[in-house]
Amino acid sequence: MEQKRCDFGFGTLHGSASEKYILYHDTRWCKPEHNDKELFAMLVLEGMQAGVSWGLILEKEENFRRAFDGFDPDTVAAYGEEKITALMQDKGIIRNRSKIMAAIGNARAFLKIRREFGSFDAFIWDFTDGKTVDHHLSDIRDMPSHDALSAQVSAELKRRGFKFVGPTIVYSYLQGIGIINDHAEYCTFR
Repeated sequence: MEQKRCDFGFGTLHGSASEKYILYHDTRWCKPEHNDKELFAMLVLEGMQAGVSWGLILEKEENFRRAFDGFDPDTVAAYGEEKITALMQDKGIIRNRSKIMAAIGNARAFLKIRREFGSFDAFIWDFTDGKTVDHHLSDIRDMPSHDALSAQVSAELKRRGFKFVGPTIVYSYLQGIGIINDHAEYCTFR
């Protein structure tokens, strides 16, 4: 049986499809994620993606994971000026001070939610009563950039002190952690 994928270019870098982007699409995108560490990782990566391509983020993902101590929220929340300086000098990641500071602040807000709800997983999946929202797209061009759910989650995250969590970033985040499934109906990897 021939495999079919959603038709959105797969993060072409230098004119060819990125293997990392294809692997992400096939194994992680729109697949339910419940591990708090990975939920935090995706939140940081989505925030870093603002203004650049997701393909670039995936190409640098291993560097981000190394630089941000495996995206351990407890460790990231404790970063001080020495670590910030080191991150600003790390050519393997996006060296944007606002985004780095947001990752640290978001780690602190993430930990508060974890203390309040027992896990970030319980908090984020509660928006949909633990269910995946499947849009059953027949054409990938029908995929919105944001919706009422992403606006609601965005507003709540902002209220709790998160940065780089506008409705469009949050929509992409919700896809990335499987709360929203926007794989096209014809896609083998639904």
